[in-house]
Amino acid sequence: MVTIDRELNATGLRCPLPLLKAKQLLASMESGQVLCVKATDQGSVADFKAYCELSGHQLLSSTQEADVYIHILQKA
Repeated sequence: MVTIDRELNATGLRCPLPLLKAKQLLASMESGQVLCVKATDQGSVADFKAYCELSGHQLLSSTQEADVYIHILQKA
């Protein structure tokens, strides 16, 4: 079980705002901390996957519950 350190509710925001807000929040977090992002933008799935591959952060999971996408990231 992963402990969530911070949460970001980005529901209702369109691309690229969920990712931009997550990047801002990650910048204030310490290495190893975990961020949970909830978004309704379908593009966020590809955005977070690509961002984590480029940034070195780890995408622990991307799931969908109803029309909400839930991304769990661990800061590098």
